[in-house]
Amino acid sequence: MPYQEEGLPHQVTVYEVGPRDGLQNESSIVPVEVKAEFIDRLADAGHKVIEATSFVHPRWVPQLADAGELLERLHRRPGVRYPVLVPNERGLDRALDLGVDEIAVFASATETFAAKNLNRSLESQFEMFEPVVARALDNGIKVRAYVSMCFGDPWEGPTPIAQVVTVGERLLGLGCYQLSLGDTIGVGTPGHVTALIGAFRRPERLAVHFHDTYGQALANTLAALRAGVTTVDASTGGIGGCPYAESATGNLATEDLVWMLRGLGIGTGLDLGKLVSTSTWLAELLGRPSPSRVVQALSKG
Repeated sequence: MPYQEEGLPHQVTVYEVGPRDGLQNESSIVPVEVKAEFIDRLADAGHKVIEATSFVHPRWVPQLADAGELLERLHRRPGVRYPVLVPNERGLDRALDLGVDEIAVFASATETFAAKNLNRSLESQFEMFEPVVARALDNGIKVRAYVSMCFGDPWEGPTPIAQVVTVGERLLGLGCYQLSLGDTIGVGTPGHVTALIGAFRRPERLAVHFHDTYGQALANTLAALRAGVTTVDASTGGIGGCPYAESATGNLATEDLVWMLRGLGIGTGLDLGKLVSTSTWLAELLGRPSPSRVVQALSKG
C-alpha cells in the first residue's frame, strides 16, 4: 500500500543509464548483441528514456567501442528516447551520421577531475562543450548535461556548492534542456543534496545521479524529490561506476528506486517484475549477483 507524502511529485522520470554508465565499467567486453537485447528488455519494462551508449574514444572506454554497431542494431520503439553521450565534436559527428536525436555532454565540477577525465582545466572544459552544444542545437538535437563530482572529489575533498552552481548554470545557459548533478563517488548526504539543489534557480531543470558507495543513494534521492527534482538517473541492477575514479561504486539501482517510489505512491510507468527479470538475466551473463537489494530479495521469491 502506498503512503503518499505531501509535496512530492506524482510522477518521476527514471533516466536509465545502465547500458552506458553501467556497462562502461565492466572489466570484460559485453557482446553487442547482449547490449541490444538489454536495451530492448528495458524498453519492454516501460522505460521511456534509455541512455544507449557513448561516443568516447575506444582507447579510453573500450567497453563501448561498438557504439555505432549497437545503434544500428537497436529495435527503436515509438515513444522511447535513446540518447548517447558525446564528449567532443568528433563524437557529435558520429552521432549526426547515425541520426541520433538526443545527446548528453559531461563536465566536471572540480579542477582535478576535469584534468583527469577531460584533460582540461575547469575553465577550458567549456571550450570543448560549447561548439558541441551549439552544433547539436542547430541540427535539432536535444542536449542534456552531466556534472561530475558535485558533492566531493577524491583528490580535492568536498566540492563547494557555489562552484557546482557556476558550472551547472553555465551549461544550462548554453541551451542544455536538463542538468544532471552527479555524486560520482557517493559521498553526498541528504542535507547536502537539499542545500545544493536549493542553490539553483530552477530545480525543475535538474536531475540527480547518485552512486551508492556509502548507502546514501535512496535517502539522497528522497531529499532531491522534496526539493523539486522529478528526474532521477538509475541503472538497472545497480551496475556501474566511473573508470576515472576508483572510489566510485555502482549506481543507484533502478529496482531499488522503483520500490521506494511505489511505496510513496509516485508513478514511474515501470514494470518492477520485468526489471528484476532483466537484472537477473544480466547478472548471470556478467557472472556475478546483482548488487540491487530489491533484485536480490525478489529474485529469491
